[in-house]
Amino acid sequence: MSAVAEVKDGKLVDPVTSLKPKSDVPGGELGKDAFLQLLVAQMKYQDPLQPTSNTEYISQLATFSELEAMQNMGGTLELQRASTLVGQYVYMTVTDSNGNTTHPEGSVEFVLYENSKAFLSIDGKLYKLDDLDSVADGKYVSALKKAEGFVSAMNNLPAVGNLMQSDMEELANMIAVYETMTDYERDFLSESTLDLYEEYLAKFEQIAVEPVRNFLEALGNLPKPEEMTEDHKPAVSNAISIYNYLTEFQKSLIDDTDLAVYQAIEARYKEMTGADGESGEGA
Repeated sequence: MSAVAEVKDGKLVDPVTSLKPKSDVPGGELGKDAFLQLLVAQMKYQDPLQPTSNTEYISQLATFSELEAMQNMGGTLELQRASTLVGQYVYMTVTDSNGNTTHPEGSVEFVLYENSKAFLSIDGKLYKLDDLDSVADGKYVSALKKAEGFVSAMNNLPAVGNLMQSDMEELANMIAVYETMTDYERDFLSESTLDLYEEYLAKFEQIAVEPVRNFLEALGNLPKPEEMTEDHKPAVSNAISIYNYLTEFQKSLIDDTDLAVYQAIEARYKEMTGADGESGEGA
């Protein structure tokens, strides 16, 4: 088909290019309105001596209708696919206009469908479904993050040989994390990590727990407060000395029942000796 060019401002204007509407569809794809405007322009500027036949127009419309139906179906499938991701934990790969690539991740809060495109909301931000990298099971992600948190806590500790009393509380927190992990979560830990954990645990027993165990053993060998005699004074004095030597963290490891027994014995000892020394409670 030959086209008749238009003269505007003393210059020839390409009739199709000049009237081609700007597509508001993402990716520069032609939408329905854009196609119809181009078709009208084609009819308007056709060569009257060689007009396009009605059959050709009908063929073009039929082709466009088929294409539009396929696009609508694709959009519906995309929306269905995106909708199944709500509540799922996803990993994205996003490249900005400067070529910088980031990898946002998180649970999909909702799906926004706009201009035939689906967008995923993650932590309040929208990302194109096309940028979806992978989807993970929630249980898997939770276990992985707990294992990573455990390893991070371990890495923040000094080397096993450099551990001091001041590190015991932090070490205890790491041990507590491990104790709350399920077998499935522990499967995410490497053999080398588990071996190192055993070394830390042994050191914790030596530095923090053993002195407490010694105190409880000394306490267990003492009589009830009302049964104490002069002969028991050395043993009670020894138990008090052991208790006063404990750090505040070590004292926190003592059961409330045992602590109450100790306080009663200490009070009876002071009563017998008339001592005004510091109470183990405040030491």
